[in-house]
Order: sequence, then C-alpha cells, then structure tokens
Amino acid sequence: MKMDAKYSRLIETCLTAVKNRVYVLLSLLLLVSFIVILVDKSATGLRPVFASEDKKADANQPSVQQQKDPNEGKPSRPDHKHPAFRERVKERIEMVAEQIQARDVNDPNVLKAMRIVPRHVFVPSTEQRYAYADYPLPIGLGQTISQPYIVAFMTEALKLKPNSKVLEIGTGSGYQAAVCAEIAQEVYTIEILEELANSAKEHLKELGYKNVFVKAADGYFGWKEKGPFDAIIGTAATGRVPPPLLEQLKPGGRMILPYEDDIGFQYLVLITKDDKGNIRRKNVMPVRFVPMTGQVQKPETESKK
Repeated sequence: MKMDAKYSRLIETCLTAVKNRVYVLLSLLLLVSFIVILVDKSATGLRPVFASEDKKADANQPSVQQQKDPNEGKPSRPDHKHPAFRERVKERIEMVAEQIQARDVNDPNVLKAMRIVPRHVFVPSTEQRYAYADYPLPIGLGQTISQPYIVAFMTEALKLKPNSKVLEIGTGSGYQAAVCAEIAQEVYTIEILEELANSAKEHLKELGYKNVFVKAADGYFGWKEKGPFDAIIGTAATGRVPPPLLEQLKPGGRMILPYEDDIGFQYLVLITKDDKGNIRRKNVMPVRFVPMTGQVQKPETESKK
C-alpha cells in the first residue's frame, strides 16, 4: 500500500505539471491571436495611401490609374521591318559622314534619320547606282529628289521634336517626308502632281511609314484641317510665301522653303513665328530647286480672291 501511495503522489505531481504547461500554452495562443487581430484591424492605417485614394491629394496630380501613354491614339512610328532598311547601310553611313556631318549638320536626330531612311527606294531604277551620291536625281515628270545634304540641312533647320507635327509642300519622291517622319510625330505632305503623290504614298506605305499622310493637291493652300503645324517645309521654289502657310504655322513654329527673287536667284529662307504671331525671315543658303506650280504662279491679286 505504501508503494501505491508513492506512485499516486508522483502521478498527481506529473498531472499538475502538465496542466500548468497547458495553461501556459493556451495563454500564449490567446496572446498571439489577440496581436494578429490588432494588426489586421490596423492594416489599412499602416499601408501607404495612393493619390487616387487620398482626398487631400493634389487635384492636378493624376493617379497611377489615370496616367496614360502620351502617344496613345497617335500615329505609329515606322517599325523598320522592310528589307530595304538593311540594304546599302554602309553607303548611308558614308553618305552621312562625308556629305552631311562634314558640312556641319550635327543634330543627332537628323543624322540618325539620314542613316536609316533607304534613299534608294525613292530613286528610279535607272538612277539606283547614284542613290547615295552627293547631288539631286531625276524622279520623272520634270521633278527631282533633293541632294542628301540639302535634305539634312533643311530638316535640321526645323528643329523637330518627337511630338512635332510637320507640313511638307512638294512630296516629290517622298524621301524628305520619310526623313522628317523618323523624328516627328506626324507628317502631312502635299503633292500637286497626282502621279507623284500616288507613287510616294505607295513607297511610304510599303516601308511602314504610318505617320506620313499624303494628299494630291495644290500646296499653296496648305492643309488647314490638319493644322496648325509646328514646322513647314517647302521643296519647290516660290516667288512669294503663300499666306495660308503663314497662317497654319504655329506660334513658335519654323518654316523653311526655297525662295526665288525677281532676277531668278534662289536661296533658302527660314521663317519663324513668335508667340505673338510676329514673322521673321532669314536667308540661309543659295540653292536651286524646281519651281512651285499652281496657285502661286498666278498674280498676287488673283491669288487673294
């Protein structure tokens, strides 16, 4: 019987110890559960507040959800997938180095565009061997594709930006439009000779220039419904600057075109319009372009009617 009492006390002692440990574990579990509940309830107060959720946020600051791609809805830039972009690359690199950079055209965007655009696509098959030569070439119908240096010089003078909207008067082959389209957001180009307009449109479409829009019309009147324009470039010589083009040039915009004086001397004239609409002109280089045709050739009094 003594042994039984001894074992009974031992068992009782063990049970008491177990109970105490169970109480401790239960207490710890309750404490942990309480902490988890507190953290969960206060979670919204601990996480960062975004502008879209904070009523005190700056009303002019768009939320993350409201921010949009600035180019959304605008014409796509060329993707350069056409094989022509990979052809005669060395010739274009040499053309830029020897004909353009050597004559102080240094805008990196212009130099890049001149290296990219495959000029040989815009040149007739009979003139292919001279596609990257340092002079203009005939393209048919009495028209020419301009000398590469002149194309680069005129493009640099416009000081184009990635969001610029450009108007070109005299599409010709489409080469100048393609160079501008490598830099600017949109290029609207007008050609008075429908056959040339259609040919240029086809070449530009084939090369993937979705941001160039071609119209067969008289460039004298510009393209009012698409204006105003950040830049206007003319590729045919005129004896006077068409008033509609001045009107369609944005304040702060730049225009360059070949001008022919009374004795037949031609030079490039750079025209700028300030924020108040004041026009300034500057003669920048002697040139030789084909003449602009259409309304501009009529007497000035008749053109105003």
